[in-house]
Amino acid sequence: MDGKILLDRITVNPDVFGGKPIVRGRRLAVEHVLDMLAAGDSEDSLLENYPWLERDDIRACLAYAQRLVGHERVEPFILSAVP
Repeated sequence: MDGKILLDRITVNPDVFGGKPIVRGRRLAVEHVLDMLAAGDSEDSLLENYPWLERDDIRACLAYAQRLVGHERVEPFILSAVP
């Protein structure tokens, strides 16, 4: 599925989780999906625990994270030695 179409699954509602990105308007934050994946949960276990969740919703969360990280710029911070 195209990345733009995937990202359409991610919505923001100021009344849900303080405006954090959520999956298809439901009360499941992108952050929470990413936390579960990072903790080692499989896509299948997420789909089992959230029956309304679709595999493309998980892909959308990953695409959203990639889009954010893709725009990050890290500037090196060099400390000079102090005698």
